This record gives sequence, structure tokens and C-alpha cells, in this order.
Amino acid sequence: MKTLKHITLFAALGSLLLFTQCKNDDDNIIINATCSDGIKNGDETGIDCGGSNCEPCDESGLDFTGVYIQEDQMGRPSINTVFGTSGYRDTYNVTVPSKMQVEFQSIMESKLLLLNPNYTTNVWGLDAGAFSTLLSNDVLWLAETGETTYSNGVDLLTGRALGEDVMNTTLQLIYGGADGTENPGLTDDGVSSNDAEFSNSFPYLAPPF
Repeated sequence: MKTLKHITLFAALGSLLLFTQCKNDDDNIIINATCSDGIKNGDETGIDCGGSNCEPCDESGLDFTGVYIQEDQMGRPSINTVFGTSGYRDTYNVTVPSKMQVEFQSIMESKLLLLNPNYTTNVWGLDAGAFSTLLSNDVLWLAETGETTYSNGVDLLTGRALGEDVMNTTLQLIYGGADGTENPGLTDDGVSSNDAEFSNSFPYLAPPF
């Protein structure tokens, strides 16, 4: 009888230890929070954002979850075309503008100096760091007054007129140097005009087919 009691007692203690060990393992999973587990844990202030380890939470109030998914970013169409490279072009397209400078400024500066190792400044008077910082936020600004233009020699990035050749402007800023005349063979994309006339009513562009 005593033997049976001892066996029962040992079995109970074993089960208790097993339960305690499982509980500790579960606790470790909760403690070891990550910034990609889809859970608000650790010291995060939002789901997988904020706190001491994760990226800051987006304070804009915009929510890109659910039905709508951001697939493209094209405030300034030439930016990702010129600076986009394999490995981050798609990521750039789905990054909200408020996070772009942190994510892509240094990448764009490196790409700028790769495209033109002799780059010092451009016609806007911007060195490599300032130029890549300006371009890294892919937002098409709109001036409340004055001319709407990508660049007309006086106004800068106050919008974009449909007829403006933004590719040539971007190429000149990369290769043209301080007065815009350096590397003339690299400052023109060879496309002198649009293949169809713009209309006078919205959406202004010709049908794609």
C-alpha cells in the first residue's frame, strides 16, 4: 500500500514539474517579443511598432490594412525609375512617405554617387546629401501661389505641369553639374515629346490603348 502511495506521489510531482516547465516556456515566448509577430507586446506602443526596439508607429492616422493595400508610390515618377534598384524598388513603392527618408536617403545618396562619381553639386546648389534627402520623400508638393512646376529655373518642386519633361530635369540634376552643362550626352533621355496630345479635361491623359 505504501509503495502505491509513493508511486502516486511521484507521479503527481512529475506532472507538477512538467506543468511548471511548460508554463515557463510559454512565458518566455511572451517575453521574447519581436517587431514582426503581429502582436502588441513588450514595450511596443502599437502592434509591432514603437517602444525601444521597433520602428516608431505611424502617427498620421492613416491605416493601410484591410481592404486597401498600397502597391505603388509615384508622387515624382522619375525618382524610383532613376534611383530604384533591385532589392528595394518594390519596398519603396509600399512605404508611406513619413518613413521614406529614414529608409532610403542613404541608399539614394550611394546610388547618386554611383551614377556620377564626380558629383559635387547641381543647378539647385544641392550636394549629394541634401539632394538625396530632398528626393527621398516621394511627395508631390503643390504651391498655393505661383507657378506649378517641377523646376523652371526659379521655382522648385511646386508641383508638376503635364508637359514638363521630368526625366530630363532629373538627369540634368544628376549629371549636369553646378551649371547644368556637364555631361551633355547624359542629360537628355532622347524623348522630345509625348506620343499623344493632352486633353483639356480630366484626366487629361490619353487612354492607354
